Amino acid sequence: MRNLHDLDRLRYVSPWVVSFFGSVGDEGCGAFRVASPIDQKPLFVIATTEAGWDHVSVSRRHRCPNWPEMSAVKRLFFLDDEEAMELHVPARDHVNYHPFTLHLWRPNDGREIPRPPASLVGPPTCEVPA
Repeated sequence: MRNLHDLDRLRYVSPWVVSFFGSVGDEGCGAFRVASPIDQKPLFVIATTEAGWDHVSVSRRHRCPNWPEMSAVKRLFFLDDEEAMELHVPARDHVNYHPFTLHLWRPNDGREIPRPPASLVGPPTCEVPA
């Protein structure tokens, strides 16, 4: 994950954040307000690095973040050469603290995220018909 001090201009430093998390964060964790690339409304982002994982949760007040919003957050919080994933766990393991939150995950202990071959997504020079 990117050094989060690079995003200090977006860091959310309200008294609520300090009372809830104990501080405003550091280079590996914190709360942030990011403008949506869709409508400029705030995305509330919490980033952490612990237990072998970089984790970024992204929330909107009245709906889940969409693909362009999650992609923008991924580019902000992770380096260009880092992969991150959304993960859909079995229903029995699902945890939901907020109905409009999605998460990005990346192992930070040297493990790679397994990926299927790109050819299963589409041919390398696939043109979309008009």
